[in-house]
Amino acid sequence: MTQAAPSVSSVDTSASPLSRNDLRTLALAALGGALEFYDFVVFVFFTKTLGQLFFPADMPEWLAQVQVYGIFAAGYLARPLGGIVMAHFGDRSGRKRMFTLSVFLMALPTLCIGLLPTYAQLGVLAPMLLLLLRVVQGVAIGGEVPGAWVFVAEHAPVGRIGFACASLTSGLTAGILIGSLVAAGIAGMGTEKVLAYGWRIPFVLGGVFGFFAVWLRRWLSETPVFAALRERKELARELPLKQAVTGHLDGVLLSMMVTWMLTAAIVVVILMTPTLVQSSFHLPQSLAFHGNSLAALMLCFGCILGGLAVDRFGRGRSLLVGSLALLASTYLLYRDLQQGGAHFMALYALAGLCVGVVGVVPAVMVAAFPPAVRFSGLSFSYNVAYAIFGAITPPLIAYLAARLGPMAPAHYVAITAVVGVLCALYLLTTRRAFHER
Repeated sequence: MTQAAPSVSSVDTSASPLSRNDLRTLALAALGGALEFYDFVVFVFFTKTLGQLFFPADMPEWLAQVQVYGIFAAGYLARPLGGIVMAHFGDRSGRKRMFTLSVFLMALPTLCIGLLPTYAQLGVLAPMLLLLLRVVQGVAIGGEVPGAWVFVAEHAPVGRIGFACASLTSGLTAGILIGSLVAAGIAGMGTEKVLAYGWRIPFVLGGVFGFFAVWLRRWLSETPVFAALRERKELARELPLKQAVTGHLDGVLLSMMVTWMLTAAIVVVILMTPTLVQSSFHLPQSLAFHGNSLAALMLCFGCILGGLAVDRFGRGRSLLVGSLALLASTYLLYRDLQQGGAHFMALYALAGLCVGVVGVVPAVMVAAFPPAVRFSGLSFSYNVAYAIFGAITPPLIAYLAARLGPMAPAHYVAITAVVGVLCALYLLTTRRAFHER
């Protein structure tokens, strides 16, 4: 049932406890999300290897890497298409169907990548098939992430939505950690074995585990919120996306802005920093990897803390404190790196914990749209913003670093954290109604 609150910062003091069924739903959703996100991000850990295998041997290494990164980026650019289409049917036909379809669409191309012939075996068709499979992965992840947030939020008891969304987000970020650990294990096989067959292992594993996630999700039930909408015949009569954009433009803009901060936090602090640590600050690769693994682990805990804060203190206050913590911890990390990185491990762990503000973001977006158009509004806002900012962030950081020096990544994250602060102030002062369920 939809409930409105005068301010998103208000807190429901009569929070209902989580039942055993609620905990099972959260666990299955988070596990499936972790496996699916692993399938999506493991690609980036093998870009160098894929560049050697899927492009001509006489092609310059830098050009092959650019080609592979282009294929990687294609997955991000395909996200809005998948998100919009799957969200449309999620608002019209049910959340559960799309929730299951998205993980299937991720598992199949991941398995196929692991079985794909290389350039030496198939010629120019090999990179073209790799691109096609990456696009299908992008379509799948575009429906999975917003769909998962909507699914767990609409299953959660009143007053527990923050924890539910954050648990799912923690599961998604755990996929990054799993991918990092698997990549490290495969790298230990040696270059020759990795090029011969080792690179296939993480993709085949991802595909197999993805199909296992499909099987697990058959035990989940439709969300009570959607079931009630269907029973009362209150489903969107027009295109849900049209209704979301025309009737809830403020929710769309708010969701895009907090997604920008989320993108900067994940892409810069978690995904790009290990490479920057080596190239800009000349720390050893092993230290960069161990620091990244620790930061990703702390991020999982940070997401949970962010969700608990939402349920205890409200979305506005949690986003405000989390944004300021992200700004401060990123500057501390990069300032220490500039001075030699004496406290790199501890400060990277702290930064990873503070990136946990991304656990607050889905609760903000879920509340920005009414149930009838929630999936479409959230999916459109999140995927379009992530596609734009996710695609421009790596080259923008490289450009800023050339102009502003090695502190440029921290400056960029700080700008997006300020955007997060402004969004938090909007939440704390606005009089518009936000939708708790």
